Amino acid sequence: MHLTFFGSSLVSSYWNGAATYYRGLLRALHVRGHRITFCEPDAYGRQQKRDLAEDPSYARVIVYRTEKERDELMERAFADGEWVIKCSGVGIWDAQLESAVAARAGGEVMTAFLDVDAPATLGRIAADPADPFRAHIPRYDHILTYGGGPPVVAEYERWGARACTPIYNGLDPEEHCPLPRDVAPKWDLLFMGNRLPDREARVDEFFFRAASLCPEARFALGGEGWGDRGMPANVEYLGHVPTARHNEVNAAARLVLNVHRDSMVRNGFSPATRMFEAAGAAACQVTDAWVGIEEFFAPGDEILVAASAEEVAALVRSTGDDDARRIGGAARRRAIQAHTYGQRAALLDSILRVPVGSAA
Repeated sequence: MHLTFFGSSLVSSYWNGAATYYRGLLRALHVRGHRITFCEPDAYGRQQKRDLAEDPSYARVIVYRTEKERDELMERAFADGEWVIKCSGVGIWDAQLESAVAARAGGEVMTAFLDVDAPATLGRIAADPADPFRAHIPRYDHILTYGGGPPVVAEYERWGARACTPIYNGLDPEEHCPLPRDVAPKWDLLFMGNRLPDREARVDEFFFRAASLCPEARFALGGEGWGDRGMPANVEYLGHVPTARHNEVNAAARLVLNVHRDSMVRNGFSPATRMFEAAGAAACQVTDAWVGIEEFFAPGDEILVAASAEEVAALVRSTGDDDARRIGGAARRRAIQAHTYGQRAALLDSILRVPVGSAA
């Protein structure tokens, strides 16, 4: 089948945390025989800071720069394909793209909305009675989300979604794998994440305050936007870390911290992309607590859970290298068993091939 996606970027992870998700899922869909076109705008300097030097072999990437180009791509998508999928968070012209896809729904070409930040989307439309996306939801053939679990499904159905299915983040075993560690870990705890308004307070608690409580340990921070933020002396700021370096950076830390955004914690069932990346690298993870974590990794055996800065600091002090290796190895085995992008693509493939309303 020919699938056309309108998303933020497939070729650049710069201010674009969804890049890893798109790459893993689309590569796996291509393996299953789908032909993929990914349309992305030239925005936020992403094309100038690509971390894929060449376009990927599993998708045709088209970069558009004007409204005219955008509209022509939309027309072509409905003329040439079987599915048109609008992703959330493109960054520019989101409302216009969502409206254009919804307006063409109900014809021979199937339509979907892929929400890569469902808790935020649902919170936005609940707060704004005039939000036009409210009216679009029942028109799409399927709402797909990359997280949220039962709470998000129930909420989308309340807004009239014909069907809603979470297609979670996952592991691409070819991209994220263990690296030999010939020397002691460079850092005791690593966190990678861009600076975002609804994450910063939790990063203050789980990372920066933990670093202050544990001054003898070495902390590292990767991600955009933190450069002007005051940091404890034991924190090394790495700046933007391209996806090609994620394995290397994860492998250099004894523990890898995951701090979720406020909306993801409130709604639960929203594991971040970096959790599966770290599991693929057999890194020992420490995560903030959220509902549904046991659906993905077993607390204590495959992942460590902390509810405060004090608990993060205690884990940094008490988790030795041997324990970290054991927990990280268990997480990798669980991810390969149950959380690969191949498995995520199999679920999505079953939706794509049996459209809503058709007999199985």
